[in-house]
Amino acid sequence: MSTIAAANLRVDGDRLWETIMETAEIGGTPKGGICRLTLTDLDRQVRHWFADACVAAGCTVTVDEVGNMFARRPGKDPSLPPIAMGSHLDTQPTGGKYDGVIGVLAGLEVLRTLNDSGYETNAPLEVVNWTNEEGSRFAPAMLASGVFAGVFPPSYAYERTDRDGKNFLDELERIGFRGEKKAGDHKFGAFFELHIEQGPILEAEQKTIGIVTGVQGMRWYEVTVTGTDSHAGSTPMRLRRDALLGASRMVEAVHRIGWAHAPDAVATVGLIESRPNSRNVIPGEVFFTIDMRHPDDAVLARMEEDLDRALPEIAAALQLDHKVERVWDSPAVKFDAACIDAVRQAAAAENAPAREIVSGAGHDAAYIARVAPTSMIFVPCEKGLSHNELEKAEPEHVIAGANVLLRAVLQMDAQHARE
Repeated sequence: MSTIAAANLRVDGDRLWETIMETAEIGGTPKGGICRLTLTDLDRQVRHWFADACVAAGCTVTVDEVGNMFARRPGKDPSLPPIAMGSHLDTQPTGGKYDGVIGVLAGLEVLRTLNDSGYETNAPLEVVNWTNEEGSRFAPAMLASGVFAGVFPPSYAYERTDRDGKNFLDELERIGFRGEKKAGDHKFGAFFELHIEQGPILEAEQKTIGIVTGVQGMRWYEVTVTGTDSHAGSTPMRLRRDALLGASRMVEAVHRIGWAHAPDAVATVGLIESRPNSRNVIPGEVFFTIDMRHPDDAVLARMEEDLDRALPEIAAALQLDHKVERVWDSPAVKFDAACIDAVRQAAAAENAPAREIVSGAGHDAAYIARVAPTSMIFVPCEKGLSHNELEKAEPEHVIAGANVLLRAVLQMDAQHARE
């Protein structure tokens, strides 16, 4: 196919949208979202759906030791490293239809479109489904792409446990997706990830495409506050060691730290468990999580210093014990200039209103950028709402994003062939 003909290729928007709606039924919730936690039976179901769809599209599907799935479409030159596209099919407990999902399914649609046209790329193409991107069941997030990129050893992933004490390895084997392929055993020529923005900027500025230049730094912490379980009716206020009171003040301190480094900083307590969780018992132990983010790693370090000062002071004032563990540290990422430019040119060729943007959320692309040229493509989501069953993206925006993905991949393929 000629260069001119290739430039005129467009994805089948109706087919892409139907595919998104079809897979949304796997784990679909009454409110219109998806609950498809990683390594559950529903995750297994969508994985089998994805594998079957990719085989039907002429791909070879392989699975690595931490469950990452790779669907490869051959190219003219098998010696060239594949150009990869992808994201994740796992969701939050109250997730939406688009977070992660459109990145995988748009990649599949790119392959289907190339098949329809008979277009043969120079390099092989791969569509990837990364395991446990969300981190909602097994912390930290982006776990298996982190193993692929060499950030974590496989053993670290295998030892992660969920809140019920089930470990990653047992659940991976239970659903039948512990592959023989070593994670990271092959290199990418480039990697592109299409994703909803998960923020309000594109919609507010009426932009269709976000040209993602990087990802802000983020750190996760787990905190345990320990006091004394005691009777709510017979323990005087002056003699209480109330772990929940201490945790409440710590939550407020986290909030203040976020504001102190605004407008670019964010700090969140998103999970909290009080024990023994009885109405007439003063809580003796509280577990909670902290998520802090900033585009500048130096500022993020200062936020951590603020946290290290605030929490001991609160615990000491209430005669409580506490333990803080940093469970994840993902430094700020700058994406590859050539990949960014490929997205920029693709958006221009599509006449899509676009702007450069830094991702406030973490993505698998942040780890893959350590081992391959990488960038991302954002499309708007209504009111910036994500990690929510009411998450919504317009069909025309998702289709535009898929067309930008198609163009960027073909441009990078042509560039690699020239080089």
